[in-house]
Amino acid sequence: MRRLRGAFGIWGAGKLRTAPGRVASAARRRCAGVGGRATWPGAAFFLLAQAGKSPYATAMNQTTFPIYLACLPGLEAVIAQEAHELGLPAPIIVPGGVETTGTWPDIWRANLWLRCASRVLVRLGQFRALHLAQLDKRARKFPWADFLRPDIPVRVDVTCTRSRIYHQKAAAQRIQTAITETLGASITLDADLRLMVRIDDDMVTVSLDTSGEGLHKRGHKLATGKAPLRETMAAAFLNQMGFDGTQPVIDPMCGSGTFILEAAERAAGLPPGRTRTFAFENLSSFEASAWAQMRQHSPQTPPAQFFGFDRDQGVIQNARENAQRAGLEDCTAFTCQPISALSRPDTPPGLIMVNPPYGGRIGNPARLFGLYATLGQVLRENFAGWRLGLVTSERKLAHATGLNLQPGPPIPHGGLKVQLFQSGPL
Repeated sequence: MRRLRGAFGIWGAGKLRTAPGRVASAARRRCAGVGGRATWPGAAFFLLAQAGKSPYATAMNQTTFPIYLACLPGLEAVIAQEAHELGLPAPIIVPGGVETTGTWPDIWRANLWLRCASRVLVRLGQFRALHLAQLDKRARKFPWADFLRPDIPVRVDVTCTRSRIYHQKAAAQRIQTAITETLGASITLDADLRLMVRIDDDMVTVSLDTSGEGLHKRGHKLATGKAPLRETMAAAFLNQMGFDGTQPVIDPMCGSGTFILEAAERAAGLPPGRTRTFAFENLSSFEASAWAQMRQHSPQTPPAQFFGFDRDQGVIQNARENAQRAGLEDCTAFTCQPISALSRPDTPPGLIMVNPPYGGRIGNPARLFGLYATLGQVLRENFAGWRLGLVTSERKLAHATGLNLQPGPPIPHGGLKVQLFQSGPL
């Protein structure tokens, strides 16, 4: 955590480039914290506003913040590559996520376009506090108004580790009181806007969850089946298989259509967050007009080469409805049929992505060996040149396909550890 704190908690004077001339020098002095280092970027705007230089949104939206892209353990490398492709600078892999930096518009863009990350967190600032009285005093000086609005409720989560302030509830009360008395915002346990305060080694780091609901909630997949695969996991597994939007994709046990919809969405160039809202829309730095412009996109029309199959007519209907809400009905097809009826489509070889039942989902994995064996046989006979990506928690079940499969890292899912087993061309 010391390295995380150094990367995410302290801003140096170089981050205050938006403040010209004397204002910049004054901002650096005003921001000076431990060792003369700036402890919050909002102070630069505070002095700019006093000097009559720039409107709030312009100044704050040009300020660079440390960003943390949270993900499921085991998917960090996938998130780092995705962040790089999105143009976020120098992504660094850390346990459970990726560190990078960006402005508020970068944070909006990350929420809108990242397919595999769970949440986008931003570090707002940091200060040292050795006891509760000092925490109270310095929390009252923190520039809450630079980020929060007085009319939007906020939730405050506090953790204390290795610090002289060890009582989390008392620390939370001091920070909540500072926010309500200096800003006027109400504190509620069910607020959509969540502040995360970590007191580690006497250093108080204030972060904000800019996503709100987890990013796996795309906003258009409303109907789900039993033990659904999260959209962020499906997108990450597609990335691990080398999917770039051009290959056909089949899911012979598609359920509500997660793999197929994620593949088709990427092929169409559609941002995954296009039909949902985000917590950052309730911040004082938010610019509705700039966000509306950012959300505009020019979707492509991919070939109709994304096929989902399932023996349950109900889940097939759900998948079709999900595709329609997502605007993907023209390039996807969902058919009710068993694995034994699976046949090769009239397309070039592509990917077969499947999340079959496994032990934790039905209770007895021994009952599934026949299902996996049938899957392997059908693929060997009909899908030469295609590659398989199979998600399961049971290595023995993967081996029951009779295919040469290489396991990926274990990923937590529904209280289990699942792995993506990949084949080469069949």
